[in-house]
Amino acid sequence: MKLYIRSGKVKEVSVDMGKGIAEDKITLKNTQFTPVSVGNPHAVTFVENIDNAPIDTLGPCIEKNSYFKDGVNVEFVEVIDEKTIRMRVWERGSGITMACGTGACASTLASIKNGYCKYDEEISVILDGGILKIKINKNNEINMTGPCETVYEGEVK
Repeated sequence: MKLYIRSGKVKEVSVDMGKGIAEDKITLKNTQFTPVSVGNPHAVTFVENIDNAPIDTLGPCIEKNSYFKDGVNVEFVEVIDEKTIRMRVWERGSGITMACGTGACASTLASIKNGYCKYDEEISVILDGGILKIKINKNNEINMTGPCETVYEGEVK
């Protein structure tokens, strides 16, 4: 882990996310998905327009599809350019969420596997909850960098 400090406060954190595995495309519900594992299972599909993606209808169907015995997170990805993707997610057991770090990693790896992005380039993943920067080397080792801010402080007695 690497911390980026500005004005005495941590503003960004960079984390080694381990090694990912991207499989060949499969077709489920008439839609192509790239299965990816980054320590947890993901199914990534590419869409022309993220705003029209059937996240709330197709997401739960794929989450519980028998192809994925323990369920799966489902990512919908719009490729903006070779260094920028927009991702929305249906998370296993939760539904639509604002962000998913492993989903951003899985989406980037699937984008590389499918020829939209390149290894060793920093890819910006735009999520509803903000932007993460993902870099994957040719060994599929993933590094994720994102913003950090204090959202709550408390004291336990």
